[in-house]
Amino acid sequence: MAVYTQLSSADLEQLIGHYDVGQLVSAKGIAEGVSNSNWLIETTGSGSGGARFILTMYERRIDLADLPFFLDLLDHLAAKGCPVPRTIHDRDGASFRWIGPKAVALIEFLPGVSVDLPSPAQAHAVGRVLAQMHLAAMDFPKTRANALGADASAKVLAECGAQKLALIDPALPATIAIAARIAADWPQGLPQSVIHSDLFPDNVLMRGDEVSALIDFYFACNDAMAYDLAVTHAAWSFAAGGRDFRGDVGAALLAGYQEVRLLEAAERAAMPILAQAAALRFVSSRAQDWLDTPADALVTRKDPMDFVRRLDFYAAQGPALFNA
Repeated sequence: MAVYTQLSSADLEQLIGHYDVGQLVSAKGIAEGVSNSNWLIETTGSGSGGARFILTMYERRIDLADLPFFLDLLDHLAAKGCPVPRTIHDRDGASFRWIGPKAVALIEFLPGVSVDLPSPAQAHAVGRVLAQMHLAAMDFPKTRANALGADASAKVLAECGAQKLALIDPALPATIAIAARIAADWPQGLPQSVIHSDLFPDNVLMRGDEVSALIDFYFACNDAMAYDLAVTHAAWSFAAGGRDFRGDVGAALLAGYQEVRLLEAAERAAMPILAQAAALRFVSSRAQDWLDTPADALVTRKDPMDFVRRLDFYAAQGPALFNA
């Protein structure tokens, strides 16, 4: 359940009263998500805005000093025509407010559904929108370093240690050396922008084959655009726990991206190692979460081997796949 902090109806009415969105009609907790409390808010609306919003209270895993980066990025991209939800500013112009020690933000609600098994047409549309986002963000004035890059993955796996990783799966300790090698061989000088860095299917809302919204920008940062494409390729192109590569979906994603922004030769050459790094990012985070989660916790742990299988695929097939 992703409502960690309960707000009374009086608290919510008082909060919504600071925005020019009409009066509060209803507030429903949203179960999805693992880091923040979220509500679907309905209001009577106003002449300048709609009547449905997402209210987020930031609970953990987000440095509140980064909130202006995340929220201003949404406004920047929306102003350039990207399908992202706008931040709703209060009557004083603030993009977020405080309820006690916790920050809250009101975000535009955009319709659409997340797909579990995307089609090639949907992946093609996502590729186009990802490239559009990269180009639109190039002149975004704020910056944020990537705290989850190849160096971080190597560090996390090394800290987990071979002995503990083997308790999850005997094949997992081998990723320690792989991650260290990829971090050491990281390609330099690739074209940069602000990247989403977590564009899984559940962070994209679709209406048919069209993208209605990219959401959850709370891992956004400055990094290589090709790396973001690699993360998205790893997230969209596999089924059955990383065992089945859906080549038509992966090819459509790459084609859609390059219809808007053509990859440079250096980016194409780097894609195999970038894709392996993308897989390792989720191997490391899942392994760490697995080891840190008590066995009796009411949480379904995500299997890091899902992304080890993707890592192995990219190591074997990446050069042919991305340079065909």
